[in-house]
Amino acid sequence: MTSPAHVGAFDISADERAIPDLVATLLREPSTRALLVRGDRARIADGGLVFSPVDEAPDGTTWAFLGRTGDGAALLLGALPAVEAGDDDTGWTSFRDVGAVLDRADADLLVAGIALGRWLVDSGFCPTCGTAAPLSTAGWARHCPTCDRELFPRTDPAVIVAIVSQDGERLLLGANAAWGGAMFSCFAGFVEAGESAERAIHRELREEAGVRVTDLRYVESQAWPFPRSLMLGFHATVVDEREVRADGEEIVQARWFTREEIGRGLAGELDVRLPGEASVANRLIRAWHEASGSGAS
Repeated sequence: MTSPAHVGAFDISADERAIPDLVATLLREPSTRALLVRGDRARIADGGLVFSPVDEAPDGTTWAFLGRTGDGAALLLGALPAVEAGDDDTGWTSFRDVGAVLDRADADLLVAGIALGRWLVDSGFCPTCGTAAPLSTAGWARHCPTCDRELFPRTDPAVIVAIVSQDGERLLLGANAAWGGAMFSCFAGFVEAGESAERAIHRELREEAGVRVTDLRYVESQAWPFPRSLMLGFHATVVDEREVRADGEEIVQARWFTREEIGRGLAGELDVRLPGEASVANRLIRAWHEASGSGAS
C-alpha cells in the first residue's frame, strides 16, 4: 500500500552512490520506498508526495538512488515514461499543478526526480557512438562500453530577470506569446555557448524587451526541470524606460506595474495573472514587492 509522507529531514547521501550494486541491494530491502515519476507527474496525497513500496512499481521501471529519509530508510526514484495522449493518468499530478502546495523539501525532491527521471528514460544510448550505455553511480551516470565515456544528466543554465524602474517603484514584466497574453512574468532565456550569465542577461533583455539594464543583482536560483534548466534569478535596473519594446514574437507585450498593482497581482486580484508560487519568477517579483524604500529591490 502506498503512503503519503513529507520527506522532512532528508539526506541525499551522495557518497553511497559509489557502492557497487547499491540500487539492486536496496530493491531487496523491505524498508526501501520509491518515488515514482511519469514525466513531470507524481502521486500526491494530503499535500505531500506519495512514497510506494518498490514492489508496487510496474515492470520496466528504471531505478536510481535519491537518498535517505530522516529515519534512515532508502528512497529510490522509479522513472517511468511520460504520460501520452490516451494514457490513463488517474492519480498522477503534474508538478506545475502542485509545486506551490508542496513544502520546500518535497518540491525540491520532486524537481530532482523529474529532471533525473527524464534523463533515465530518454537517454539510454551514448550520443557519440549509439551504444546502449548501462547505468552507473546508482543511476546518476551512464558508462559507454564502446567509447569508455562517462555520461551525466545535462543541466542547461538560464537567466531570469525582473526589471526595476529607475525610481525603484515599478516593475517591467512581459507577456509571452505561449501564454496568450494572459500572464505577465520576468524575462528569461538560456545562456548560450561561451556566454556568462551577465552577458546573457544583456542580450536577452535587448532582444525581448528592447532595453538596456544596469546594476545586476543576483537573488536566487532554482532547478527547473522543463526540460532541464537551472534558472539564475536576478533583479536589474533599466537604463532608459523609453526603450521598452516587446519583440512581438516571443514577447507580445511589455508592461510596467506599480508596487500596488504587483500586490494585487500576487493576491490574484489583477486583470492579468502573475507566475505561480512554485516558480523563481514569483519569488523575484515577491522579493521586489516586499522591499521598502525608494530604489529598493
